[in-house]
Amino acid sequence: MTFKWKDYRREYAKRPGTMTLDTPEFLRRFLMHVLPSGFHRVRHYGMLANTNRASALALSRQLLCVAEPAPEEECEEKTIVPVFVCRGCGEPMMIIGVFERTNLARALPVTIANQ
Repeated sequence: MTFKWKDYRREYAKRPGTMTLDTPEFLRRFLMHVLPSGFHRVRHYGMLANTNRASALALSRQLLCVAEPAPEEECEEKTIVPVFVCRGCGEPMMIIGVFERTNLARALPVTIANQ
């Protein structure tokens, strides 16, 4: 089976492509998008869309005369320390340092010629 598909991560001119798959593999991939009977797909749009969620919820609370939820208090005394167990000896491991993520690139690195 041969069909057209779009890769939105590519440049516009290179987006459309064709793919050839065996019929069982095509059906397997297609049926991954079909919900079982009795299920409904939920999409957030309108009031709960990301673009205006905060302002729409604030307006809804105002119109319904509902108080703003109290912000969660941050308690410095209670810090939850995750427990990691050594696979070798079974003893709990201590975190002695955490590295900050430095590279936030979402694309593959580009190699620079002549270096």
